[in-house]
Amino acid sequence: MITVTRLNGPAFALNHDLIERVEATPDSVITLVDGTKYVVTESVEEIVARIRESRAAVIALSHLLEHRISGGPSLRIVPSGDGED
Repeated sequence: MITVTRLNGPAFALNHDLIERVEATPDSVITLVDGTKYVVTESVEEIVARIRESRAAVIALSHLLEHRISGGPSLRIVPSGDGED
């Protein structure tokens, strides 16, 4: 899940697996696979970064849990260092 803010309303959590596309028109419009559209204040780049971070966190957590169960190594999120963190 990612958190986004409606253009004229409150923030809400959105299941990013249901996103079909994100467009800048010039406001950011998120279209879900069922055709539902949300106009949000975040930029397309910010939405993509939040999705990337959310997916990375799920992968890191799954490896952490695997490490606790099996005693093997774990993965963690490492900042990219390109100033877009």
